Amino acid sequence: MSRSATRPGSSSRRPAAKKAAVSAAARPASDPRFPHGPLAVLDGDGSAYGVDGLVLECPVTTVPELVEWTLTESGLGAAKLNRYGKDSDPLIVLTGAAAVKLGLPERLEGHEQRRSLRLPEDHPVVKQVTKAKWKLTRRGFGPWARIYRKAQGRERQCVQLAILSWDALDARSWPGVSEMEPADIARVLGLYATRVITPRGSTAVSGLELMTALRPPTRPVRDDATGNWISGHNPGSLGTEPVDPAPPEATSEHPVVVRSGWTGGFLDEEAYQWVRPVESLTDEECVLPHAVGLDLNTAFLAAAARLVVGLSGPEHATRPTFDKKIPGSWLVDLSHIELDPRLPSPFTPDGSRPTGPAWYQTHTVAYAQELGFNVHPLEGFLRRETGAYLDPWHDRLKTAYLDTLADLGVTKDLSEEEFLVAMERHQDVDPALVAVLAAIKATVKGGVGKLRERPQGRHYRDGEPWPALSRSTWRPDIRAAVISKARVNMHRKMRKTAEFTGLYPLAVLSDCVVYPSPGPSPLDFLPYSASGKPQPGAFRLGPTPGLAKLEGVQSMLWAVDLMEKGLNPARHIKGGDAVLDEGE
Repeated sequence: MSRSATRPGSSSRRPAAKKAAVSAAARPASDPRFPHGPLAVLDGDGSAYGVDGLVLECPVTTVPELVEWTLTESGLGAAKLNRYGKDSDPLIVLTGAAAVKLGLPERLEGHEQRRSLRLPEDHPVVKQVTKAKWKLTRRGFGPWARIYRKAQGRERQCVQLAILSWDALDARSWPGVSEMEPADIARVLGLYATRVITPRGSTAVSGLELMTALRPPTRPVRDDATGNWISGHNPGSLGTEPVDPAPPEATSEHPVVVRSGWTGGFLDEEAYQWVRPVESLTDEECVLPHAVGLDLNTAFLAAAARLVVGLSGPEHATRPTFDKKIPGSWLVDLSHIELDPRLPSPFTPDGSRPTGPAWYQTHTVAYAQELGFNVHPLEGFLRRETGAYLDPWHDRLKTAYLDTLADLGVTKDLSEEEFLVAMERHQDVDPALVAVLAAIKATVKGGVGKLRERPQGRHYRDGEPWPALSRSTWRPDIRAAVISKARVNMHRKMRKTAEFTGLYPLAVLSDCVVYPSPGPSPLDFLPYSASGKPQPGAFRLGPTPGLAKLEGVQSMLWAVDLMEKGLNPARHIKGGDAVLDEGE
């Protein structure tokens, strides 16, 4: 049973947030199997808030009853994103009051990190679940609990729970959402589910799940011997089996490294953390009044566009001829390359000049060639089967990002002046949409980071396999390709901007770069042609991934003071402490 009116919130809750109109294109035609949308937020009085203001009555008192109700009566779920994929399991988000009503503690307490806390196996609710012949995944009953039974035929029986009072929604990825009314939480998560994917964990988990949902590992193929349809490899996907990385692509604790005794060095393809030497500043730069920070929109997402990555395992090669079309890791000496010291080296995350042979991803070596230098790899781990694995992931997230920005009033047709004004105001338009935008950005960064998920827990010992290694999506080489391309893109824009303007950056932190400027706006120093158009290759303003927005403005004196203290102005230009986007 459903009722369309939303009941008034109790006095202890904040009033419902003001709402911006969401474009009609954002609402896909509903699937008749899932008439009530992808998810619901269950409150303590049995009201389950769905998308578009829907409220369902959910008269359950135990978790097994909730699972049964969700699968048989709720009408919740979402259609698969790829013809060979799986439908999204329904998501039920529990408020603190709903959790307590179902016999769960309002808070999970313990010494472990919040995300790794679990109910003990002898907890009454876990026993109820087991007694009702339901199963929990290896993650156990934590903030994101998945409850399932083995699939019967083609029908999958699985419900995803998220428990708000157990910090299921991280405040950095979902700012302010946990404090919202249940109806507004449903609106935020419902819009994210529609534009991205139904959440199944953190935004990082969702980012990784989206890759698999858009490129499922298997598809039906006909068995020549029997004529029956069986599960076979889906071309362009990463398949079902994990692939061992090449030793230089792995992490130091990886079994491949520990068992082989590898001492040949590792890839260091990370985002920039660079501060220009203060002594390289000229008098002309120091008298400029402002330091202006530019931030590249979803730089990792822009780097994922048309990115060719390896789909197969690495093959070792000695003294291979470099080929920019082959994804892989190359041992090459780039220390002879002399570049302007007022720019960071494009080859290292800290911007320092290489000191000898080191491992680089294909994009980094290709950029050395682009700059006019010869490269002679000593060794390589190369992947011969290739494809643009991340293309559908990029396309869906780019559309989600641009549609959400547009709903906040930042559209692609704005002039640069209008764009700067709209970006200044967009955070105040609608908290729900602002939260969706933050979650989309966190999905990009977290999804890339999950490709090289490190072991967690105090009891881990180097050389032991950890759970993430059993995934075919544990692919540090793909993460390295994204970050390498993003860093090269940043350097190329800085180099072009210097060519056109004679200006050099003060500092870079991941996708944020700080410039000395004669005025407080990017328009005061970015390069334009005589006709007023942005110069090609340099930084330009706009909402699209890879274009720039204003990150913050401070005085030049402030920036130089930080630089003299060994601090990075790009970390603080916004007025706070930026989080380094390492893809972790």
